[in-house]
Amino acid sequence: MTQKINVQKAIKEAMKTEKDAMDFYKYGAEKMSDEKAKKTFELLAREEAQHAHSFYNIYKGGDIPSFDEFIQSPPDTESTWWKALQKIMMGDFDERKAMELALDEEEALEKHLREVAEQMTDPEVKAIYLANANSTHHHFEVIRDDYADIFGLPA
Repeated sequence: MTQKINVQKAIKEAMKTEKDAMDFYKYGAEKMSDEKAKKTFELLAREEAQHAHSFYNIYKGGDIPSFDEFIQSPPDTESTWWKALQKIMMGDFDERKAMELALDEEEALEKHLREVAEQMTDPEVKAIYLANANSTHHHFEVIRDDYADIFGLPA
C-alpha cells in the first residue's frame, strides 16, 4: 500500500522527530556523570538540532514562526522518546540504560522511517524520509561504538 503525503507534511514530521530526539539527548546528557557518555549525548543533541534546522530551511508552512522558537519550545511529553527517557529516569538511571534506550529508539525509528519511505509515491517525500533514516542510522552507529568503548561490551 502506498501513501500520498505532501512534501510539507513530511518535512514537518521530520523536523518534529529531530526535535524529539534532540530533547531526549539534551535532557539525558544532563543526568549523566560519565564524561564520554555525556559528550556523546550532547553531540547527538546538537546534530539533531542541525538536522531539524535543515528541514526548517525547506519547510514552507507558516505555522512555525522561527526556528529558535521551535527548537527552544518545551519537549513534547507525549513523544515516545520523552516517555522512554522519563521511564528510566524514574527508576535507577545510569548511562548504560540511557545508551541502551538510545540504541533501541534509534533502531526503531530507522526501521519506521524506511517502512514509511517505501510506502511513499512522491519521490521528494520518499527522499525526506530516507535522509532522516540515514542520519538515524549514523546516530545508532555512534552510540553503538561509544557504548562498546565505555562499557567494554558489545551493544
